[in-house]
Amino acid sequence: MTSLEQEKNNFLQLRKIAVVGASNNRGKYGNIVFRKLKDKGYEVYGLNPHTDTIEGDKCYHNFCDLPSNVEGAVFVVPPEATQEAVKKAYESGIRSFWMQPGAEENQAINFCSQNGASCISGSCILVALNK
Repeated sequence: MTSLEQEKNNFLQLRKIAVVGASNNRGKYGNIVFRKLKDKGYEVYGLNPHTDTIEGDKCYHNFCDLPSNVEGAVFVVPPEATQEAVKKAYESGIRSFWMQPGAEENQAINFCSQNGASCISGSCILVALNK
């Protein structure tokens, strides 16, 4: 098993995951990822500063508002938003990150590497969840 495959497996073993960029628009990936994680039995926390609920669940406006036991974060936002959000997630205690294709940002990836955080990029979590 490659180290990337091991990192993916480790991430998928987490139970409490934030979706950064969760959306109420069922056609957007932020909503699709949110729903798929819930369907697979994960405890999912939507993060979006512009809405109070996602699919009927409470939506959090920032990492400070999340419960302290969130273990990982999936990023479904533009790269420039990922860069700042990774740092805020790290400050809140999250150490496992999955950057969806299109959300990857080199400085955020380097930040994870320099700070000992797990970071998956170049892979879609939806594909990994369907295995």
